[in-house]
Amino acid sequence: MNPAGERPSRESVLDAFAVENDPGRSTLERYLGLYPEYAGELIDLSRELSREVFDDTAPLSDADQALIDAAWLQHSKAVPGATADPFAALTVDDWRTVAQRLDLPRQVVTALRERRISLASIPRRFLAMLAEAMRSSVAQLESSWGSAQLAGARSYKADDKPTAGGQVTFEEVLIDAGVPADKRARLLAEAD
Repeated sequence: MNPAGERPSRESVLDAFAVENDPGRSTLERYLGLYPEYAGELIDLSRELSREVFDDTAPLSDADQALIDAAWLQHSKAVPGATADPFAALTVDDWRTVAQRLDLPRQVVTALRERRISLASIPRRFLAMLAEAMRSSVAQLESSWGSAQLAGARSYKADDKPTAGGQVTFEEVLIDAGVPADKRARLLAEAD
């Protein structure tokens, strides 16, 4: 144990107190008399050991549950929620369905998904049709448009370091995809 004349460590004194059969007042006073240098820690440990454990397994009353629900509702309104990215929520099959519903080539839908198209060049009417096909809202599409990581959208094996290309206009993508001029005109029109 301890060599003759050496004081026990704080840990060993607290451990010994914690395993006493009766850690009540008389035991605490005896330890305080023997080890006054650990008075604060001994008192704290004594309080912790004598503290009653509250283990109420009874169900909450309706009034208590209503208070908790009201507080939670107030808290959830105060905390800004992270808006879900409608582009990330769609699977490959969902994107195929979007392409079919909008009657567009897959490369146009891919450019939309990767947000390679400048949002300002997309007519509001088409944006509303896209939002409906994606089961989203125009506001959600607009808010998530700028948050896309263009470079990480696809994975390629290349000799050079990949770079994010600049955004192009909606019309340029339609032309590159070979969309006929009359259909392009309908898609680019702001009104029906």
